Amino acid sequence: MKWRLAVSVAVSMALSPALAETQSPFGHHPLTPQARDAFVSSLLTKMTNDEKIGQLRLISVGPDNPKEAIREMIKEGQVGAIFNTVTRKDIRAMQDQVMALSRLKIPLFFAYDVVHGQRTIFPINLGLASTFNLDSARVVGEVSAREAADDGLNMTWAPMVDVSRDPRWGRVSEGFGEDTYLTAIMGRTLVESMQGKSPADRYSLMTSVKHFAAYGAVEGGKEYNTVDMSPQRLFNDYMPPYKAALDAGSGGVMVALNSVNGTPSTADSWLLKDLLRDQWGFKGITISDHGAIKELIKHGVASDPKDAVRVAINAGINMSMSDEYYSKYLPELLKSGAVSQQELDDATRHVLNVKYDMGLFNDPYSHLGPKESDPADTNAESRLHRDAARQVARESLVLLKNRLNTLPLSKSGTIAVVGPLADSKRDIMGSWSAAGVADQSVTVLQGIKNVVGDKATVHYAKGANVTDDKGAVAFLNEYEPAVTLDKRSPQAMLDDAVKTASQSDVIVAVVGESQGMAHEASSRTDISIPASQQALLAALKKTGKPLVVVLMNGRPLTLVKEDQLADALLETWFAGTEGGNAIADVLFGDDNPSGKLPMSFPRSVGQIPVYYSHLNTGRPYNADKPDKYTSRYFDEVNAPLYPFGYGLSYTTFSVSPVTMSAPTMDKKGQVTASVTVTNTGKRQGATAVQLYLQDVTASMSRPVKMLRGFRKVNLKPGQSTTVNFPIDVHALTFWNARMQQVAEPGKFNVFIGLDSARVQ
Repeated sequence: MKWRLAVSVAVSMALSPALAETQSPFGHHPLTPQARDAFVSSLLTKMTNDEKIGQLRLISVGPDNPKEAIREMIKEGQVGAIFNTVTRKDIRAMQDQVMALSRLKIPLFFAYDVVHGQRTIFPINLGLASTFNLDSARVVGEVSAREAADDGLNMTWAPMVDVSRDPRWGRVSEGFGEDTYLTAIMGRTLVESMQGKSPADRYSLMTSVKHFAAYGAVEGGKEYNTVDMSPQRLFNDYMPPYKAALDAGSGGVMVALNSVNGTPSTADSWLLKDLLRDQWGFKGITISDHGAIKELIKHGVASDPKDAVRVAINAGINMSMSDEYYSKYLPELLKSGAVSQQELDDATRHVLNVKYDMGLFNDPYSHLGPKESDPADTNAESRLHRDAARQVARESLVLLKNRLNTLPLSKSGTIAVVGPLADSKRDIMGSWSAAGVADQSVTVLQGIKNVVGDKATVHYAKGANVTDDKGAVAFLNEYEPAVTLDKRSPQAMLDDAVKTASQSDVIVAVVGESQGMAHEASSRTDISIPASQQALLAALKKTGKPLVVVLMNGRPLTLVKEDQLADALLETWFAGTEGGNAIADVLFGDDNPSGKLPMSFPRSVGQIPVYYSHLNTGRPYNADKPDKYTSRYFDEVNAPLYPFGYGLSYTTFSVSPVTMSAPTMDKKGQVTASVTVTNTGKRQGATAVQLYLQDVTASMSRPVKMLRGFRKVNLKPGQSTTVNFPIDVHALTFWNARMQQVAEPGKFNVFIGLDSARVQ
């Protein structure tokens, strides 16, 4: 059979390991699967059932579990791992308690949400995806692992590879966007760079990919909601990123809180046993999400707490996060036979296996180093990696509009920096900012001052609160003081901003969402900029001064009005510790923006879901030849405001027509698609060249385009380069109507361009 194809900046860092020398009560064992299996099997024979159950408990230090209570639980062998402790002193003390007090001295492992940095905070993952650069992803993974391991941590609850096509969901900020391929390759790269050659290495960190499965597809974008979809969509669009992360060696899987087709993931033995272990061959550990076992009762699949434990452990949940149900109810369930001894032993074996793979049985203190190496100041500036953070943040910024070359700005005259997010150290770090310290982050205001120095005058006015909605403020501040309201009236703040802007040559307005508005449990029905900030932008526009809008947000927003008002529009997401400096670098042209959108930006909420890789219909809409009886909205432009893969530069690029190394491809062969990319502008710049494929005629409807490759190129003015994309059968496979993974012979269109809409 033949397939006919019809043409229709690197960052590197050296991380040197240094293993601490600490005596283990178990001696030294080679880190091989064979040695591990023999060791763990032997250890299991020495353990009581209570000690086995204790290994399945993952507890959080906090009000519910004070350190004194944890000490007693450790003594009795009732704790397997700890999370939310991030200092060497505390971690060392707990491991000391295990070695001194517990019978078998089985080490604890320590975990934390290291999602986009540990102490140095990088751009949120939606921003990292915008780099379209795997070298940048590797730097983030390596630095995050180094800093986390240097704090004594062994595991992270990351990467999050939930594909999401609904920007109403707050956790899109934590993932890599709408595309299956981009999410898969970014997730795989983070697993490889965090775990390194071995999670036992001094500066490596075991990953726990999440949230298994399809958490990003919750109905209505509403947190913790249900997911219901066909098996074909599940396996074609949502499962590949998890599989890629596990194939890369992720030692853990965090199980999702949602149900999939009626069955909660925490109770789904098909998902956790048949698929994950039997079909995919996963050998690591499965971990429930926070309190998920208790929630099986409210899901309606367990009658009481004891029944919830029976359902969860029999479904394949090895470790229980942050509840006491396993320790309370497993002994009775074992006695009655509702849970078998084999089920308990299997779960315990998986926990012990990952501890072995972490090297903890060789050295329980392997990620701590010798006691005398503990930093005198946990938050010392010397522990940060600012240069790496600044470079990645630069690459994550996406230029959405630049009318009449408003940007880059001149380092001269008077600049008004306005907006409720312009000087927010906390918000620029974004959600899930791990052990990052807000006072160490650089705001946009400070970054602009740093970059212009004494060459220009910078004035600041807050202009508005993030929101004046009292209900929203109360929600955002429920667990922490996330939003601070200015005591002045909205009008007084607005007047101050207009006065400041009127006396300046250009306005830089920093607006969008606070980090808490784009977080877990922060789903929104209205994804526009809050009314207080819309009023600010309208007032600033009336001054007649050039208006540069700098967006800070953790999701695509509806920006039709802002696009009309702004002379230039720069998407910065939440750019991290060095965000302010990186944003200023781009605003003033010290760096040329090269980011591309990993999610389509809708024109209105009514368009959702809007994503580029949709299936066709029998009556597809054609914007060039609109017809009433086609798949369309009659009251809205049907295309997104900004498409997937979109992003401008201070220079321009041309892409030649696609050439193919051969017109056909054998099933076991490969062809290469090539284009010539030329910098046709006056500045050096980088852009992400993107390859899309379309299966024209198949046994079931296939997407109109599918991303299957990208390449970041950096060119001087007038310089050209040839970009080659190899294509083999793996790029053409899909799950068909019979749930068979196939690649069917036929015609495939090959598109290459600079975004999903502008392709050759």
